[in-house]
Amino acid sequence: MADSFGATHDGDADGGVVGMGPEAGSPRKEPIRVLVVDDHALFRRGLEIVLAAEEDIQVVGEAGDGAEAVDKAADLLPDIVLMDVRMPKRGGIEACTSIKEVAPSAKIIMLTISDEEADLYDAIKAGATGYLLKEISTDEVATAIRAVADGQSQISPSMASKLLTEFKSMIQRTDERRLVPAPRLTDRELEVLKLVATGMNNRDIAKELFISENTVKNHVRNILEKLQLHSRMEAVVYAMREKILEIR
Repeated sequence: MADSFGATHDGDADGGVVGMGPEAGSPRKEPIRVLVVDDHALFRRGLEIVLAAEEDIQVVGEAGDGAEAVDKAADLLPDIVLMDVRMPKRGGIEACTSIKEVAPSAKIIMLTISDEEADLYDAIKAGATGYLLKEISTDEVATAIRAVADGQSQISPSMASKLLTEFKSMIQRTDERRLVPAPRLTDRELEVLKLVATGMNNRDIAKELFISENTVKNHVRNILEKLQLHSRMEAVVYAMREKILEIR
């Protein structure tokens, strides 16, 4: 399954996707249940065929637009929703919020041709845990599904670079005041957050700071609770926006 979904690779030297999150845990006893959402029936079928070859992944349903995706998610309660950004009737980003309401445990991966920074940022704000471009290989789709199911955030490298560039530019060009003071993070939590922003997983952060992996997990959990956010990626975006985290 080394083929791709048809788009030309952007030439990123590292390839693959950038992950933010803990190392994969123990093997799952049940397959990861996936809902595929795309307005192109042929693309949906292609994904189903690709994922059918993975023993630990099961496609439990499909939808052709965001409105149908919300209904299917409520009915099927999938582990992962693999969804396009731009679709008729209701787009993927708009559907994210509703899906999180009807299926709170579902994690959403946007799989799209859109490399617009605004779409990436809006997807994160709406609750997406991954943002992948359709240029990635079929192998990488399955890998990303497993990673997100295990608690990581996944993002295409070119989009990760754009995200950091966009927020660096935003910070430099505006000095808008905060309406609400940002929650205070401890020095150690700030250290952990900065390392999370580089894409390090918990194990690597633990080695870097000479602390246990469980301690890192506790710090990440405390950071998310203080900031009232749901994912590591959201925490990084928030920290950059609120100038908690300096990008050099």
